[in-house]
Amino acid sequence: MRLFLDTANIEQIREGVKMGIISGVTTNPTLMAKEKGVSYRDRVVEICETVNGPVSAECTARDVDGLIGEAREISAWHTHVVVKIPIDEIGLEATSILSKEGIKINMTLIFSANQALLAATAGATFVSPFVGRLDDAGQDGMEVVRESVEIFDQYHLPAQVLAASLRHPRHVIAAARLGAQIATLPYALLKAMVKHPLTDVGIERFLADSQAYEKESARSGA
Repeated sequence: MRLFLDTANIEQIREGVKMGIISGVTTNPTLMAKEKGVSYRDRVVEICETVNGPVSAECTARDVDGLIGEAREISAWHTHVVVKIPIDEIGLEATSILSKEGIKINMTLIFSANQALLAATAGATFVSPFVGRLDDAGQDGMEVVRESVEIFDQYHLPAQVLAASLRHPRHVIAAARLGAQIATLPYALLKAMVKHPLTDVGIERFLADSQAYEKESARSGA
């Protein structure tokens, strides 16, 4: 499974890349709105050059011609750009055209396996089920991930399942066990995955024992 960061904050992305565990980034208008003093295009290009992997940049046009034109423009910003398009009739029509042009598409706001199947059939490169939002609505978000993975595997569809809207570390493990090729994580979730109280205790113990050993060795040598 590959891990993407779900952010537009360049410092968070640099930190994830330094750890050697982040291979892509997803953004959306809400995340971009938090970034001040930089244009949408410039930030997307900066992210692409930092992560050196797929970077999803969202389109907002609400008609087919406008969406196609916007997607073509955004995809030309950098070779790593993946155009992010919400699923509906307009999005599917645009995706079916754009995918034939070689433009990579992350079809987003997926809330059912039916939608995932339609997105894959239309030519999406990535299909993003929103796990946490489904859980919030009292449904099982991971069930959509499971069904989507099974369908894509059964019929050898090339689209990859990108588990999105993940809220806690167990979400990531569940998505990995179900076969999702990618999980996209907010920075806080990435940090939570790294941490464990027993690891912290172990590090402190090793450090204390090492310091005690050095002191004892120094006394013995004297």
